[in-house]
Amino acid sequence: MLKWLADTVTYKLFGLAHGTHLADALNFFVYDTVKILLMLSIIIFFVSIIRSFFPPEKTKKILSHKKLFIGNIMAALLGIVTPFCSCSAVPVFIGFVEAGVPLGVTFSFLISSPMVNEVALVMLWGLLGWKVAIIYTAAGLIVAIFGGIMIGKLKLEGYVEDYVYQIKSVDMEMEKPSWRDRAVQAYQYTLQILKKVWLYVIIGIAIGGFIHGYAPQDFLVKWAGKGNFFAVPLAVIIGVPLYSNAAGTIPIVHALMEKGMSIGTVLAFMMSVTALSLPEMIILRNVLKPKLIAIFVGILAVSITLVGYLFNIIL
Repeated sequence: MLKWLADTVTYKLFGLAHGTHLADALNFFVYDTVKILLMLSIIIFFVSIIRSFFPPEKTKKILSHKKLFIGNIMAALLGIVTPFCSCSAVPVFIGFVEAGVPLGVTFSFLISSPMVNEVALVMLWGLLGWKVAIIYTAAGLIVAIFGGIMIGKLKLEGYVEDYVYQIKSVDMEMEKPSWRDRAVQAYQYTLQILKKVWLYVIIGIAIGGFIHGYAPQDFLVKWAGKGNFFAVPLAVIIGVPLYSNAAGTIPIVHALMEKGMSIGTVLAFMMSVTALSLPEMIILRNVLKPKLIAIFVGILAVSITLVGYLFNIIL
């Protein structure tokens, strides 16, 4: 059905010839736009239902005073089904620290949530298949757990801004919502997310469509294929200053992989864009001192690079 729609728009409505660069780019754009927005609408709704069982107060209680490693694993897993983005970095961080969540456990959550979430999982599954989606999810969880453990081991609590520890909040008993309430909230949250990401989706797919139709395959394979040892760190360096989320990044990743770029390189690029964006670091500066931010970026960049190399070797 979706393929028929893309072909109708490309070859009948616009009258483009099969096999031309413009036709390939437009066909890619129409097909992936409809497919991704449809999948996001359905999956985000059901994930929102699951998410309603993990309000912030309950999440903080689950993670508070957990033992090393176990707490990091739980935090990374909770990051998948709990809302987090750059704009909510400060309140989430403050809430966790004041609730007694260890610093390393908190960072496992902060790494996992933007990198491995329902949007990333759905789009990867739809565009690249379930194997790549699972590989990316597993890699993201490993990076989040390892990064959190490393920060916890370094005892960096002194590099959190002093006012964070002085904030006290009051735990409030939340009324348990009914299934109807959960459905209504999920519907509203789905609309909210779609309003936030639809432009990223369209821009990302447009760039991906251009790469799909016009980018020379030999060029990409030469400079970003398995034969280039520096492809992975270069992809991480390029991704760090970029600002996008999974919705805008995955269509580009899809097009790059179709052109022959190795999977480890594109996954490293995606991780660096979603988990190490410059705007997020600027926001986190409100609660973290520069040295801790630098350590956080360094640990994450090295971990992502190693993951990229690992998957290039395995796959």
